[in-house]
Amino acid sequence: MDIRIGHGYDVHALGEGLRLVLCGVEVKHTKGCIAHSDGDVAIHAICDALLGALALGDIGKLFPDSDAKYKGIDSTLLLREVVELVHSKGFDISNVDCTIAMQRPKLRPYIDTMRERLADVIGIATERISVKATTTEHLGFEGREEGVSATAVTLLVRS
Repeated sequence: MDIRIGHGYDVHALGEGLRLVLCGVEVKHTKGCIAHSDGDVAIHAICDALLGALALGDIGKLFPDSDAKYKGIDSTLLLREVVELVHSKGFDISNVDCTIAMQRPKLRPYIDTMRERLADVIGIATERISVKATTTEHLGFEGREEGVSATAVTLLVRS
């Protein structure tokens, strides 16, 4: 059996008055991610995990922020393209586990919707998607509400 494990990590600074999008879901907050795309750190980390499992580089290699066509792009479109690439290499996505770190807002009310949105985009059952949120107890850039980070792991199995 050919299985691959991938790990991804992403960070974005937060700025006042911007949209906050996580796992393809808009989250109500006074701050949003400063980014070339929509700044969805969770999806970016998931893309990196999927690409990393197949040693295909990272999201910046595939979708460079120097390319104007990605300016403001919905990150679910990037994730769909990465999923298609995974399938083209002969692998299925077994599961995805993602953790988002930010002090505010509380993300628990959004988690189920985030899982459903990711399951729809990736094309696997919601039960195979885990999204968790944590504060950093006011420590670090996340705790000072200067930014948000996300990590993700995934398991791929050859079709």
